[in-house]
Formats: sequence, structure tokens, C-alpha cells
Amino acid sequence: MSSTIRVMVVDDHAVITDGVSSLLALQPDIEVVGAAVGGRVAVALCADLQPDVVLMDMSMPDMSGIEATRQIRSRHPSIRIVILTSYVDEAMVRDAVSAGATGYLLKSVSGAKLVQAIRSAAQDQATLSSEALVHLAVAGSSQPELTARELDVLRGLSQGRTNKQIAAGLSLSPGTVRVHVSSILAKLGVENRTAAADFAHRNGLVATDDRTAKPPPF
Repeated sequence: MSSTIRVMVVDDHAVITDGVSSLLALQPDIEVVGAAVGGRVAVALCADLQPDVVLMDMSMPDMSGIEATRQIRSRHPSIRIVILTSYVDEAMVRDAVSAGATGYLLKSVSGAKLVQAIRSAAQDQATLSSEALVHLAVAGSSQPELTARELDVLRGLSQGRTNKQIAAGLSLSPGTVRVHVSSILAKLGVENRTAAADFAHRNGLVATDDRTAKPPPF
């Protein structure tokens, strides 16, 4: 990936695509390479534009942001998707993570946080809004159910390993590990890797001796 982050904005309201594009145009390390008015157009444009990050609306008339995310990630695993929506609940966030989204933000997010989320996504790092985390924390107050693979990944991040290091150890792609990490954060209702590791150790999800190094911030 080049030093410039290529971004595509997807929303069926021109005021959103125009406003977000204008904001991002002010950033020296971000280039808006295109905009799409719906999910189907977004899926088609990704093949031609090859953006690094897609800002994806959730509710669109032709194809939902979830389905568009799923299709884009299936066809172009290197493209990261950040959901930018007006709606948030547990099911939406979990569906977005399951589809392969790297981030989930509300449209009320500040410009600075949006820009940072794009930069984080470009580095395979997830960003979930505080509102999304609150919903997940309430819904997931009981012990979360992690898959065997998610426990493997959680053990790796508890040891302070990067996504690439975890991927190498588990014979997975870094992109697949990133999806697992996003799912782990969502299931645990925490915001970053350090909090996930702390939660895991407090609740006995990984062995105490797995903590060999401080996990890097997400």
C-alpha cells in the first residue's frame, strides 16, 4: 500500500458523499478516488478504483451496506470497509463485523475521529464507536462465546503479537486475523486489543501465563 490512502465514499445521499469527500480532501495522506450512490454501484466500482478504504453507509435502497461489504470483502480481501451510519444496535454491529467491516461509526462522529478511523483501517486496525460498544456491552453481559479460532487469535494478541505475527503462527492471512480481532472486540464489548487481553485474563478465557508482553494499542 502506498503512503496515500485511497478512499471511496458510499452513500445514497449526495450531501453526505460531498461533505465527507470535502473533509477528506483536506488531508495530505488521503485521496478520495470515487463516490457511489448505492451498494451495487460500490461493488462494481471497487473492481476499477481499487480503494484502500471504503466508507460504507448501512441503509441504502438497492443493496444494504452489510451485503455490499460482504461482496466487496469476498472479491477484494485487501479493501477495508468502515461502516458510517445513522443507526446502531447489537445485530447491526455484529452483522457488519461478520461481513468483514473493519470499523463501525455513527455519522455524528467528529471529522478528526473519522479521519483517524480511516488511517487505522488502512493499517488493519478496527475502530468501533462508543455507542456501538455500549450496545454490545449490554447485549453481551453474559460470558461471550468465542470460536476456537477466535480463542487462538485472542491468545496471540494477549501475548502482544501483531496481526501479521498471529497470522504466521496460525497459517492464516493477516486479513483473516483482522476479521477475527474485530469479531473478538465486538463479542467482548471492548474497544481495543489491550482491553480484550485484560478481559480475557480476568475472565479465564486464556491462561495466565499467556501474557508474555503488553499488547500494542489497537
